[in-house]
Amino acid sequence: MNPGVFFMMINSETIFSMTQANQNFSQVARSVDQNGKAVIFKNNKPKYIVMDAQAADAMLELTDDEIIDITASRVLERYLPAFRELAK
Repeated sequence: MNPGVFFMMINSETIFSMTQANQNFSQVARSVDQNGKAVIFKNNKPKYIVMDAQAADAMLELTDDEIIDITASRVLERYLPAFRELAK
């Protein structure tokens, strides 16, 4: 997983308004237990992601080789035209 950018699909069943989360956080927690995450919206925009702490730890623990692979992929993607030109 790319640590610099966090993309995800949002399931409509895991969306909560800030008011809902404040009034009934146990409902948010149940959603996390069932779906892996919940998204709390503030002013009609996604503001917070609530997820299981163990899942978050696993997502953030990358080996040095994984970090190098991610960085290399970014560089290659960004500068592919230049690399192709140099290879001629």
